[in-house]
Amino acid sequence: MTAVVQSPLSPDKDWWRGAVIYQIYPRSYQDSNGDGIGDLKGITARLPHIAELGADAIWISPFFTSPMKDFGYDVSNYVDVDPMFGTLADFDGLIAEAHRLGIRVMIDLVISHTSDQHPWFVESRSSRNNPRSGWYVWADAKPDGTPPNNWLSIFGGSAWQWDPTRMQYYMHNFLTSQPDLNLHNPEVQDAVLDAVRFWLKRGVDGFRLDTINFYFHDKLLRDNPALAPERRNASTAPAVNPYNFQEHLYDKNRPENLEFLKRFRAVLEEFPAIAAVGEVGDSQRGLEIVGEYTSGNDKMQMCYAFEFLAPDALTPARVAEVQQAFAKAAPEGWACWAFSNHDVVRHVTRWGADVADQDALAKQLAAILLTQRGSACIYEGEELGLTEADIAFEDLQDPYGIQFWPEFKGRDGCRTPMVWDSHAAKAGFSTAEKTWLPIPVEHVIKAVDTQQGREDSVLEQYRRFLAFRRQHPAFAKGDITFYPVDRNVLLYSRSLGNETVLCVFNMGAQPATAVLPAGSWQALEGHGFTSTIADNKVELPAWGAYFARLA
Repeated sequence: MTAVVQSPLSPDKDWWRGAVIYQIYPRSYQDSNGDGIGDLKGITARLPHIAELGADAIWISPFFTSPMKDFGYDVSNYVDVDPMFGTLADFDGLIAEAHRLGIRVMIDLVISHTSDQHPWFVESRSSRNNPRSGWYVWADAKPDGTPPNNWLSIFGGSAWQWDPTRMQYYMHNFLTSQPDLNLHNPEVQDAVLDAVRFWLKRGVDGFRLDTINFYFHDKLLRDNPALAPERRNASTAPAVNPYNFQEHLYDKNRPENLEFLKRFRAVLEEFPAIAAVGEVGDSQRGLEIVGEYTSGNDKMQMCYAFEFLAPDALTPARVAEVQQAFAKAAPEGWACWAFSNHDVVRHVTRWGADVADQDALAKQLAAILLTQRGSACIYEGEELGLTEADIAFEDLQDPYGIQFWPEFKGRDGCRTPMVWDSHAAKAGFSTAEKTWLPIPVEHVIKAVDTQQGREDSVLEQYRRFLAFRRQHPAFAKGDITFYPVDRNVLLYSRSLGNETVLCVFNMGAQPATAVLPAGSWQALEGHGFTSTIADNKVELPAWGAYFARLA
């Protein structure tokens, strides 16, 4: 039995509220053994970079045993490390070093589905009467042999795959090699919660729950209704994917999930200072579901939807609209906002492909993200201002991109290896002749060594602004108040206790003037932005910002 590892960090149960979480995609962070793929020892070696940046925690995408059809999101053993990434001892070493540096560790938990190579599924598909026959979602064909209903897979085609051994279909919301677990089955719930305890005993500080609203399906297997074209959007699936043509009432978002999340939270409460963030993927009811999952202080501590990960342009009106919609949908809830992650086009490209000064845009977007009400996720390389890589079809690894090429090029463009040293082979990521994805030249010139110590670099601005954020607790835990939007000017305040901090942004490529709201405002320093004040007006350069405290 695994002994419980005691963390040396402060047992603050509220540490997650307003935390800055740095996401690591382990294949692409640092290769320690020269095979062209990042690993756990590589992450451990680079933890000082994250500590110096000023993040409170890391979230590591899956490193569990897996055939890697979906790069670790197809788990074949929940309680071991894939040899590609190292060993359990390597993970223990990572935890110890992170805690020594004051960094908490969250890991990705993928329990809506497993790999088809997981022993549970191998047994389940072997017959209709084995002990695990009901651990996955099985259904008979319609009389004409077609799938049980009209549910679709996010990765294309039907959500049902025929299995000739059982002479039944099994459900898969993603790849055919990712069968969905049947969480209606109490034995399945017990099994995944045992895995949760395994990692908590090893010292993890929390979890990111992948596809949290996909855990349960409708027992009656009712067809999803069609979704009117005017209600469709591309926030959770690309516009070319017919998945957007349905209203997903029955294949996910089921009310039974609420009771399971209470069971999950009860396990977290067995350990001190543990937190979890859920990924809610739904294009119509995302924020509403976040509200359900974070209410009552007995389910998730925080969730995120896709509002700021969607292709929609980020404008002052959009920022205010999302925050106000969240406050309405989840009055008891807490969000964890991100502008980029391993599934979407990097935000500097998504929102600034035509912007001449993309570094200035990157700096401003960091300040906007880090002053929102909620916790914040920074995705590896974002702190360097990395753009989306253009990956040739022959170099693609992502099955999602291969399926929908060229209209949707997949997720490889945001998953290329981290760039550390512009003078080293493979930018210091690996000594291998070939890395699992190519490293773009335009990334190499933005490597950490080219930005380190350079006051005007994106990296130093991230460090500077994170330090500035720590000086003002209102940014982490305060309330938010929006003022009327004036074209490209975004203006809001954050308030906690006796402190109110005003945030003003010019989200445009031309200089702008903002009129400060009534009050005696005292300009703040140390955030890295410059502006001019006269007669209660602030003159902002393109992509500029201004911060002041209410005196």
